[in-house]
Amino acid sequence: CTLFNLSSGINAEYGEAVDYLKTKVDIYIPAKAANAGGVATSALEMAQNSARLFWTSEEVDEKLNGIMTNIFATAYKTAQDFDRPWDLQFGANAAGFLKVYKAYKAMGYLKF
Repeated sequence: CTLFNLSSGINAEYGEAVDYLKTKVDIYIPAKAANAGGVATSALEMAQNSARLFWTSEEVDEKLNGIMTNIFATAYKTAQDFDRPWDLQFGANAAGFLKVYKAYKAMGYLKF
C-alpha cells in the first residue's frame, strides 16, 4: 500500500500535482488532515498550560492519536457518504464544509 501526503506550511492543495499523485498512490492524505496533527499538538499544549496540568508524553500521544483517528474517520466516512470511496481530500473538504454549514444553520443564519 502506498501512502502519500503533499503538505506545506499552508493548507493549499496543488491541483495538477495532486491529481497526478492520486493516480500513482493507493491513498492520498490531504495536507489539511496531515497538518492537523501539528495544530492539535499546539491546542493540547495550550489546554495543558491554561489548566496548569502536566501530561506525560504517553497521555499527549493518546490524546493526539484520538484526534487524528477522528479526523481520518470523519474524512473517510464523508467520502463514503458521497460515494467517493477513499477520496480523503474530498472527504476532508466536504466534512469541513458540512460542519460550518450546520453551525450556521443552527445559529439561524441560513433559512434552507
